[in-house]
Amino acid sequence: MAETVGRAEADRTAVVFVERSRFVEGVRAYGLIAMMWLRSTMAYRASFAMTAFGNFAVTAFDFVAIMLMFSHVDALGGYSLPEIALLYGAAGTAFGLADLVMGSMGRLGRRVRDGTLDTLLVRPVPVLAQVAADRFALRRLGRITQGALVLGYALVVLDIGWTPLKAAMIPLMLLSGAAIFSAVLVAGAAFQFVAQDASEVQNSFTYGGNTLLQYPPSIFAKDLVRGVTFVVPLAFVNWLPALYVLGREYPLGLPEWVAFLPPAVAALCWVGAGLAWRKGLRAYRSTGS
Repeated sequence: MAETVGRAEADRTAVVFVERSRFVEGVRAYGLIAMMWLRSTMAYRASFAMTAFGNFAVTAFDFVAIMLMFSHVDALGGYSLPEIALLYGAAGTAFGLADLVMGSMGRLGRRVRDGTLDTLLVRPVPVLAQVAADRFALRRLGRITQGALVLGYALVVLDIGWTPLKAAMIPLMLLSGAAIFSAVLVAGAAFQFVAQDASEVQNSFTYGGNTLLQYPPSIFAKDLVRGVTFVVPLAFVNWLPALYVLGREYPLGLPEWVAFLPPAVAALCWVGAGLAWRKGLRAYRSTGS
């Protein structure tokens, strides 16, 4: 009995070691591929500067639209412009980070259709790292910069009774939000193994979710709020932690402690996305599958 238990423990330790080694290998491969594309981008610095500024300007129009809206109203769903700026900046920055790191996952459907994914499968590098780092686009910093500037404006203008927990909630919200969006990108890519041309479905949860989170939950139907809280938990990107910082009432009568759950929700999202990715990759049978 003792020998059997010892073997089982050794097997578990070996599995953990292998998984950890693959993770480290994947991060290293991602860094090398991203640096290759970064060097390629920096070879044309004027082009990079223009595309990054264009990315900044295009995303800025979303907040300009909100500002124009507030030229006619004093509040939207009971929220002032600085309060909505906090929601907007947090969602925009978190999504920008996820888009920078994992934004290339949306191209997987094209690789499945034309069979170029096969070239990634024969390389001794995790496929997820290769797909995520493919065509790494530094120009996406424009979106991050724009969201961070709006977030900074909100934090300066708002009269928040700061506590250590509220101060820690800001970086926690951004990092956890980026992780949740990244998990959604990976899960959407896994779905493309089956659908092959489902990038717009993926975008509805990522770009669409980012747009949804820029506005307060009070203006949406309760069924929609339930969906982005309990089904696709985008509410943990910014709504719940930001409402804690603002001292606002949570949607659906949720308790106050849910504001501290974004890291746990992000971890669960990544577990689900990882399982979906493995299942999709194993089901891949080259072009025509």
